[in-house]
Amino acid sequence: MKIIGNIIWVLFGGLIIAIEYLIGSIVLMITIIGIPFGIQTLKLATLAIWPFGRTTKVHARASGCLYIIMNFIWLITAGIATALTHIVLGLLFYITIIGIPFGNQHLKLANIALTPFGRDIVNC
Repeated sequence: MKIIGNIIWVLFGGLIIAIEYLIGSIVLMITIIGIPFGIQTLKLATLAIWPFGRTTKVHARASGCLYIIMNFIWLITAGIATALTHIVLGLLFYITIIGIPFGNQHLKLANIALTPFGRDIVNC
């Protein structure tokens, strides 16, 4: 079921979202200061292209001050806009019964898009 869900996800917008994350990552990596943010958006791109069967896990070392600062900077620069995009797309998918799993994936990505630092992508 995960493979079928991922294939349908890619066909109905997952590829576009992943490309947006990839372009954002490349733009962020132009400057030295943006490299950590670019690396996190690359992780988000890999999760956005194939989300079924994968999730994120907050790792133990994520309680430090650096992660809080990085998440705050991310939140005010790109996190809110990215999360709102995922929420709107998720709500559109919730219109039909068939779209509910895809709406759930968008809401999962919206949560991750708000605070991506301190998370690792794991298979469930």
